[in-house]
This record gives sequence, C-alpha cells and structure tokens, in this order.
Amino acid sequence: MKQLIDQWVRPEIRALSAYHVPDPGEMIKLDAMENPYTWPDELRREWLDLLAGVDVNRYPDPQAAALKARLRDAMGVPAGAELILGNGSDELIQMLAMAVSGPGRVVMSVDPGFVMYRMIATFCGMEYVGVPLRSDDFSLDIDALLAAIERHQPALLFLAYPNNPTGNLFDAAEIERVIEVAPGIVVVDEAYAPFTDESFMPRLGEFDNLLVMRTVSKMGLAGLRLGLLVGPAAWLEQIDKTRLPYNISVLSQLSAEFALRHQAVFDAQTSAILEERGRLFSVLRAIDGVAPYASQANFILLRVPEGRALELFEGLKERGVLVKCLHGAHPLLSDCLRVTVGTPQESETFLEHFTALLQG
Repeated sequence: MKQLIDQWVRPEIRALSAYHVPDPGEMIKLDAMENPYTWPDELRREWLDLLAGVDVNRYPDPQAAALKARLRDAMGVPAGAELILGNGSDELIQMLAMAVSGPGRVVMSVDPGFVMYRMIATFCGMEYVGVPLRSDDFSLDIDALLAAIERHQPALLFLAYPNNPTGNLFDAAEIERVIEVAPGIVVVDEAYAPFTDESFMPRLGEFDNLLVMRTVSKMGLAGLRLGLLVGPAAWLEQIDKTRLPYNISVLSQLSAEFALRHQAVFDAQTSAILEERGRLFSVLRAIDGVAPYASQANFILLRVPEGRALELFEGLKERGVLVKCLHGAHPLLSDCLRVTVGTPQESETFLEHFTALLQG
C-alpha cells in the first residue's frame, strides 16, 4: 500500500500533518477562541421549535438568500457589495485559492498567522510565502512585505485583522499600501471583528482587489460553521464557481438567521468578553516573568519564562484547563501560550492553576 500511496499522493501532501484538534474531554476549553457563553433557555426553546418544523428531505436554498439578507444588516455590508457563504472561513479560503491557482502562483501572508492559509495553498498546489512580522510587537514589517510582493507577485494575499495568534491590529495605512501594490486579490480576514471597532468592510469598493472575510464563529455560533466573503460582484461571480452546491445546510441557514434576529444577546456576550479580556490582561501583566501581548481579539498571547511553555501547558491540562501551546509553531512564538478569554470563573480557574505552576 505504501508504494501506491507514494506513487499517487502528491509529495507535498504526504509531508503534511493533518490539522489536529485535541479532545478536550471535561477540561475547561480555552484553546479555540470560542465564545464561552451558551444561549439563554428561552432562546434555545424558541430555536428548537423553529427547527422542529424543518423538512430535511429537501435540499437547502443554494443561495441562502434569506440568511444573506440578514448578514448584510448584521455585518454592515456596503450596498454595492456581494456575498458568498462558506462552511466556515476555511472553505472560503479554499474557494479563493482554487479560483486563482495555477503553476508558479503564490499565496502570501504574514507569519506567525492563521495556519490554514499555508495549508490550503499546499492543498491547491500553490506556493506559500510567509513574511515574518516584527519580533518586538508583531507589527507588519512593511518594507519586507512590500519587497516580497514585488518579488513573488502573489495571486492571493491574506491579512488577518486582528491577527491570529498574536491578537494585534496591523496599521491600517500600511494595509492600504499593501492593497495598492498587490497585483492580485488582498483578503482582509476579520474573523475577530466582534472584538474591535476597526474594519475594512466600509472601504469595499475603494480598491479593485480588496475582499473582506468574516465568520459568525467568534460571536457565539462556532458550531454552525458559517463564514462570509464580501466584495465586488465581478470577483465574487468568479469565486462562486468553485463553491460546491448546497454548501450551507438548511439547519445552519435557519439557525444563523434566527440567531442574528437576536443580535442583542450576542452583543451582550461580546461586551462581557471584552470586559473580561481587560481584567485578564491586567492580572497576567502583573505576574513576574509573564509578558502578555495587548489583544483586539477574544484571546491573549503570553510569553512565559524561557523553556517552560510546554511544561506549563501540560501542567494546565493535568489540572483540567486546555490552552494552546504555540512554542515551536514559529520562531517568533518561542515560549508562548495562547489563552481564550472565557467566563470570569474560567479565567479564575486558569489563573489559579497557572500561577501555582509558575511558582512550583
């Protein structure tokens, strides 16, 4: 069998490791940037009553027209822009890459950044070029990025805004320079839009090559796997050709539309997360030997004493708290952990065990 696999599976695919999602079991889950709050009981009952009337023997609306209309309002989509929906942002990234892939073509982003940009470029037979961020504050190294664009002429360039896993916002004027000089599509990935006031969504239409990507995952609907790509109709018409039919299930369409009718519930949850983010950052900053980075997302990246990241990660797991260990993922992330902002109770449990492990 190995001989057959070696013969037919592309070498770059054989060299990959599958994206690993750990089983949290009964642990407090602070590793995946999820909203920690569930729906109020009354809202849950109303939602279940809605789903009880769904006929799942029929295919869903292939264009998800009702949901798109709701998303336009909820996300502040400009009147002249169009939308494509995906099974999470991942499918949208894949659709974009498939639309522009070809021999010698490049996908570009910054590193450290969202790992799926690199992985999907590889899936689609494209070269990935990651331009390192500045080591002191994870800001754009704009000169290096502009030089890389000039050299590699990327067909597709992703900038997460705020960035994952660092949590910071890049300088908007520098992003504008990137959009102006990039020869291909520039996608501003605003997965963490609920947690910042900054956005390129209102600027759609100013640039021929700008698209904006969003998701409902971070606002509290991660289980629905729903992302949206917004931009000029001419671009989206071409990208939509790579979308598989009926990619958004009828249950996801109805559930998301229902949830967005109750936006105030999720806005209140977001406000609670933002308040807790500020408190958690202040506590972490006061701990000797720990350096948290200011975040505009729903997580905090922190650098721990040298050589202790893996030990602290495993110690937290043993005590029932799952965070993300980024040590080894990129040279700039040496000795780094990333913790999702949970409920105040979850934060307290994390801090109690974290500080005890540091002192031990």
